[in-house]
Amino acid sequence: MLDKVNISHRGARYEIGRGRDFYGLWAIGAPRSRPAERWPVTPQGWYEAWARFTEVEAASRISVADHAPSRPATTSHTVTVAAVLLAAGVVCGVIGLFPAYLGGASLASQADQLVPHALYLALWATAAGLLLRGGLAARAGALLAVAASATTFGFYFSDAGTAISAGSHVMGAGLVLALVGWLICAFASGQAVISQFSGWRPSRAIRPRGPAIGVVIASLVTAVGVAISFAPSWDSYTLQTATGQTQTITAGNAFANPAPVIAGDVAVMVVLVAIAVVAALWRPVVLGATLLVGAIVPMAAQAVSALIQLGQPTSPAQFGISSSQAAQVQLRITAGFTPAFYIYCGFLAALVLLCARLFLSATPKATERAIGPTLS
Repeated sequence: MLDKVNISHRGARYEIGRGRDFYGLWAIGAPRSRPAERWPVTPQGWYEAWARFTEVEAASRISVADHAPSRPATTSHTVTVAAVLLAAGVVCGVIGLFPAYLGGASLASQADQLVPHALYLALWATAAGLLLRGGLAARAGALLAVAASATTFGFYFSDAGTAISAGSHVMGAGLVLALVGWLICAFASGQAVISQFSGWRPSRAIRPRGPAIGVVIASLVTAVGVAISFAPSWDSYTLQTATGQTQTITAGNAFANPAPVIAGDVAVMVVLVAIAVVAALWRPVVLGATLLVGAIVPMAAQAVSALIQLGQPTSPAQFGISSSQAAQVQLRITAGFTPAFYIYCGFLAALVLLCARLFLSATPKATERAIGPTLS
């Protein structure tokens, strides 16, 4: 006896529906026992099935059938575990804000360091909430979490590299807790992506077609611009004495650091460019835009950190000058930015606009064509 088949949508040549244990695509008039293609009854299975259906049928020819199959629950045990692990990693990171981080100072005592780390943790917390919502939100949460984990890897690696280069005595409990929190979040991100995109085929989700090529090129150029301008010195200090003598010193060149720190900064730049390109190619567009947000926020946090640092007093000791020597010559220090910082902000703003464009182009109808309608 043949298993019952429920058809949900029909087109001019094909129809899509569900058998007992599979989603299937049938040619109109073909026997129900001979689906042209089939997929497992999972959220990703429906995603793949609908993507294939909209490839072979024009959207204008698709109509709803009388009976629609039930869509599977999207909040699986694995997704719930991933969300809980993300929350645990965030808690670990929050605790790590208060003990000594590097050189005896905590992140909480340094506003320019506190804000970026708080933004990283906020990304993972948001991703955990999205995972628990299920459906398209869960897929977005998985991509947001993995992008945040991949982009921040370089920053945490650089901090660990600083401690390794300077000696383990400068590594505080705060850094250890932050690294543990990142590891937990990274593991949870991987689990979330695996659960949401099991059986994922890049050819279905990443489709460079027509105008999308222009967006990909723009994303690539913009991300490369952000990456390149991230490396040079941003900080500029002008030292002026009472006699009118001046000296300008720049600081912050990524390639003037110890090798482990350089490796971390390079990792950030490479990951950013890769994520920007993949995000521009991803379909549905809303998922690509969410992926890009996971990379943009940590990069924007670096600019925010620099702005906060600019508003803080600059100690003469930073340049090897004691307080008594500075007082003797009536030293005045003026902090500012090099052109590289403004170039970085310009490219970053362009990347934000591209991300906004992706979100705006992700209309409900376009998203439904990409992932299929929500079935009860």
